[in-house]
Amino acid sequence: MNRSFQVLMVGNEVDLRAAEWGPFELHACADLDGAALALGERGFDAVCLATAGHDDAQRLLHWPALSQAVLDAAVVVVCAAPTPACATQLLARGVQDVIGRDALSPAALARSVRLAIERKAIERTARRAYATDLATGLPNHAQLLEHMTHLLALREREPAPMALLALRIDGLATVASNLGPEAANVLRRKAAVRLRAGLRASDVVASMGSDTFAVLLAWIDDRAAGALVAEKLAAALQQPFTVAGTTAALAVSVGISDYPEHGRDADALLRRAIGQATSTASVGRAGFATRVERGAATAANDDA
Repeated sequence: MNRSFQVLMVGNEVDLRAAEWGPFELHACADLDGAALALGERGFDAVCLATAGHDDAQRLLHWPALSQAVLDAAVVVVCAAPTPACATQLLARGVQDVIGRDALSPAALARSVRLAIERKAIERTARRAYATDLATGLPNHAQLLEHMTHLLALREREPAPMALLALRIDGLATVASNLGPEAANVLRRKAAVRLRAGLRASDVVASMGSDTFAVLLAWIDDRAAGALVAEKLAAALQQPFTVAGTTAALAVSVGISDYPEHGRDADALLRRAIGQATSTASVGRAGFATRVERGAATAANDDA
């Protein structure tokens, strides 16, 4: 039996339980404020937003939670009389479909919502195909920029400090020279696992190329928190790794950019963090042989 698609219905009482396009499990919400709360509490396959007129549709463009909604779900907007300009703007913001209320029926809306869900799934698959670093499975530069753009749009409406860290690693070339390029890829993957293990689920780790990782701290208490996280992650990467039965070490240099102090757009924040990491001397490999001789403990992900 197919799973039920979870649909958040906002200001709309149309019954979508058409067997041909479902099954749907509907969650009703009276207004956008309630929808924002619901989106923060759980995930949905689709969000169906009904507007009373042109002004409501325009207000929807400035709804703070729209960026989150289109990131996580297929959003369908039902308008009393949608104009081409407004519909185009909504589609540019990530909405999957804009439907006129005058031609609406339960079956037609059920069809539109189901097809929006399928288009969103295809979109996610395509995005993963071009936006994933194959060696580590992490988001790459393009996907990080897209995620940051959505998040920064939300931060403009709901201000909160956030930070972007760049961690440049040295030592991969030595491993590639001694053990081969695949061993260097294994070391990169292990470094990625350590970074991911030291962060919250809401934070994002991305690959910025063969020797640099970026970490997006989506929300922090203050600027000092970003520096503390950077220090913790750098220390974790400096602990020895085991690759192909051989102990290897990485040196790390870190760059930090804080929002909004160091920029309000993704490119500016990323350029500052990576530029700082590139121009800062890396630390971590000095005295490595001595640590190996002392029998340094390996990390939890060093078994494979």
